[in-house]
Amino acid sequence: MRSVDEQLTRVLGAAVRPSPVRVAISEAQGLLCAEEVVAERALPGFDQAAVDGYAVRSVDVQPATDSPVALPVVGEIPAGSRQPRRLQPGQAVRVYTGAPLPTLADAVVPLGYTDSHPAKVTVTMSVPSAAFVRRTGEDVQTGDVAVRGGTVIGSAQVGLLAAVGRDKVLVHPKPRVSIICVGDELVDIDRTPGPGQVYDVNSYALAAAARDAGAEVSRVGIVPGDPRRLREVVEGRLLLSEIVVVAGGVGGTGGDEVRAALADLGELDTTRVAMHPGSAQGFGRLGPDAVPTFLLPSNPMSALVVFEVFVRPLIRTALGKANPYRRMVTARLLSPLTSTKGRRGFLRGQLLRDSGNDDFLLQPLGTSGSHLLASLAEANCLAVVDEDVTDVSVGEEIQVCFLAQRG
Repeated sequence: MRSVDEQLTRVLGAAVRPSPVRVAISEAQGLLCAEEVVAERALPGFDQAAVDGYAVRSVDVQPATDSPVALPVVGEIPAGSRQPRRLQPGQAVRVYTGAPLPTLADAVVPLGYTDSHPAKVTVTMSVPSAAFVRRTGEDVQTGDVAVRGGTVIGSAQVGLLAAVGRDKVLVHPKPRVSIICVGDELVDIDRTPGPGQVYDVNSYALAAAARDAGAEVSRVGIVPGDPRRLREVVEGRLLLSEIVVVAGGVGGTGGDEVRAALADLGELDTTRVAMHPGSAQGFGRLGPDAVPTFLLPSNPMSALVVFEVFVRPLIRTALGKANPYRRMVTARLLSPLTSTKGRRGFLRGQLLRDSGNDDFLLQPLGTSGSHLLASLAEANCLAVVDEDVTDVSVGEEIQVCFLAQRG
């Protein structure tokens, strides 16, 4: 059997990042910026009031430190005003937050420092020059890099792009992932299974897992076991995908037929990986573009674990993430745990916090049976048990992969 690390090296070595594309900034969230966004204008673009108050020359209100200063109010400037206004010495102009400052004004006196009189305002506290003013270019100067290449575009970056007048940005797009399920026993969830039939779980579960990893997902759904039809579907998806996942493509006679149907499309290696669940699996690079293609077990629990261990890191690498792996923590066991000797175990569990010292605690869920999908739905982590360990006792520490969900 091949080790998990060896298989993972093979998989990640096939990662291909899609070519950058230019998208609207409203569609860029969560993607990596693929360019240096240089500001073509200053931010703010003009001196503006940071609070509601009175625009003044700071020297005119300096005496207010000792006694109130009265200044005539010669007008007002609302936010968005485009009318230039000039302030004379010894005058004040009523301004609102975001309003452009009149010429010669170098400070704003907040309303709370005044009696708010509309015609002749009394200032009771002095302010220094530049007080309560947003200066031109204070945030971003013309020529500054607003968003750097390789930055994950979040809400703040979207806002900054809008602030510097960019409606589109070059990004590394989401890798396109196609999910295909093979099996004559499968029916879609809008039908009632007959004798010997089961619902197609994998196409929905794996599509959700790929979407959670950050991919653009095409859930192709069920393909019958007919080799010719399967080859046609896979060949078509290779032209539209950066990653193809075929569930039900390993094990037994059906697995042999799947491998035979896809053999002439490229390199496809089926093997046993030293892990449980999900030991039987396949991986290769198919089609003229050598698209990474996975063959996953038909069992939903095993398929999801194999996806988590191998497919998800490949998606994250294709997204350009520096660290494609889940967060790992150390937790103390609350119940004993058993694993299969010679295979790395990925076992379901609930990760908890110790109220006494805030340490992580692990409560294993269910048994080691690979068919127990319900317990995976309750799990928020996978306990990772080394190949040479078969039993872990209560109180012992163990490495845990935290299955954080988006949203």
